[in-house]
Amino acid sequence: MSAKAGSAPTIIDVAAQAGVSIKTVSRVLNQEPGVHEQTRAQVLKVVAELKYRPKLSARSLAGARSFLIGLLYYDPSAAFVAGVQKGATLRCRESGYHLVVESLHNDAPDIDSQVERMVAALRPDGMILTPPLCDNARVLKALLDSNTPCVLMSPREVSAAQPSVRIDDVRAAEEVTNLLISLGHQRIAFIKGPDDQAASGMRYQGFERAMLSHGLAVDAELVWGGDFTFPSGVEAAHQLLSRRVRPTAVFAGNDDMALGVLAAAQRLGLAVPADLSIAGFDDSPAASLVWPPLTTVRQPMEEMARAAVEMLIAPPREPAEGAPPPSVNRVLPHELLVRNSTSALHGKGKRKT
Repeated sequence: MSAKAGSAPTIIDVAAQAGVSIKTVSRVLNQEPGVHEQTRAQVLKVVAELKYRPKLSARSLAGARSFLIGLLYYDPSAAFVAGVQKGATLRCRESGYHLVVESLHNDAPDIDSQVERMVAALRPDGMILTPPLCDNARVLKALLDSNTPCVLMSPREVSAAQPSVRIDDVRAAEEVTNLLISLGHQRIAFIKGPDDQAASGMRYQGFERAMLSHGLAVDAELVWGGDFTFPSGVEAAHQLLSRRVRPTAVFAGNDDMALGVLAAAQRLGLAVPADLSIAGFDDSPAASLVWPPLTTVRQPMEEMARAAVEMLIAPPREPAEGAPPPSVNRVLPHELLVRNSTSALHGKGKRKT
């Protein structure tokens, strides 16, 4: 039995074509345990063939899933948001979910009310929070009060009670700084991101740790504040590169700022990397398209988003007796990508001993 021509397929049609009960179809769609994998695969195959989607009226029933995942962001870095959105969208689509993307101003006086209205209207099955919203106590309380599960991406702190996905920002920044030092650079400038972004402090911590571990002092005059945008990178570069004794390398806290440094250096007639090495963080699409291509850290934004969706639609099951409980805090691997924007320090910039 199949859906009539011209009419939307129903759960009855899915059950009939898959050769299972309506209850089994419902359990598969709601990601409930206890369904044989072969049966689950068959039901999902029929769902895809019939292009079945649960009715909104059924979704509104108490306890029913909406098959909607929310993604909340407030981030000036378009590359970060684009990567997260792509990964989350693809993972949602694989499981018959839809992603709803909303931008919230982190400092909005009524941000908790905005979240409450959003949850009441959408009834999402879960929310993904990106920085700095993932550290906003009012947003977190609004979601907690509405019993809406959420996963935090790159939060300032992790908790065994709150699912999160991140990379080791401190370690990644250490690796970038160690690379620059290994190339002979000692006068290294660092451009921080905004204070409300946890990654800003973590990446600076990694930079500072690497410098001190090599016996190099961190010159406060070479640490400049930015806001993760291209213009702030340009401004920081003009300030840093106009000094009588300028840095031989600049490590920017993200790629957008690093690209601003690259543009400013070229306007000032500096050759990169001959006169100035530049490194960034994130591996945004533009990082490999500019010349010279940017040395950076690949933060697996799409994979992080996919993991966040997975944690919402298929939460970890109870472990077997005696087995350790599964961690709700996932740390994904990063990768240092060494490209042409960094090179060994030329003789004229080396410190005499």
